[in-house]
This record gives sequence, C-alpha cells and structure tokens, in this order.
Amino acid sequence: MRLREISYDSGLPVDGYGPGFFRIGGQVLKGATLVTATGAGPWGGLDDRAALAGLAGTVDVLLVGTGERMRPLPVDLRAALEGAGIGVEPMSSPAACRTYNVLLAEGRRVAAALLPV
Repeated sequence: MRLREISYDSGLPVDGYGPGFFRIGGQVLKGATLVTATGAGPWGGLDDRAALAGLAGTVDVLLVGTGERMRPLPVDLRAALEGAGIGVEPMSSPAACRTYNVLLAEGRRVAAALLPV
C-alpha cells in the first residue's frame, strides 16, 4: 500500500478539539467557530445565520457540527442555506472536524460551522 502525506493547500485544517475549544491551523479558538478556506474565527452559533449565508458562492458544502451529538438543524436555517446554493450537512462536531479535513485535503470548497463539545 502506498502512503501519501496529506496536504492542505487550500485552507487550514482542524488540528484538534476539546471541551469548549477548537485548534485550527495551530491556533486555539474558544467557543463556536466558523472555518473557511480563508481562515477561522468566532461564530455566533445557530442564530448567526448571516455569517453562514455569507458563504454563498464560496463553498459547495457547509458542515455544521452540532456539538457532542448530531442534532437536526432548524428547518428554516436549512432551507435558507440550500436556497442560497449551499449544501448543508449536520453532524456531531467531532465528525464534522474529520469530514472537513478530508474534503479540504481533496481540494473541495468546504466550510465548517462548529459548536463546541
């Protein structure tokens, strides 16, 4: 089996997470976090819809980490994002971190909105 080192040319990977924080590209961010190809920063949570809608045209898929466990997204939030052309995938935050890194390594246009565990 041939092994290949993973490269993140198009953005910052999620290096780790723990109770109340995420480590993105070596930087520790506390609380809810939004990660895109251009960087990472604080996010206001599921009520901060403007930040997510602002991703229209720049991402194909938005992974929404809903904390320790997967929870459904509010129906109106999902509808608004999908109406803006953003594919939305809710999952637990640990799964969203892993999936984000895989899609990022593939060069996909992906973002992750993460609620802490």
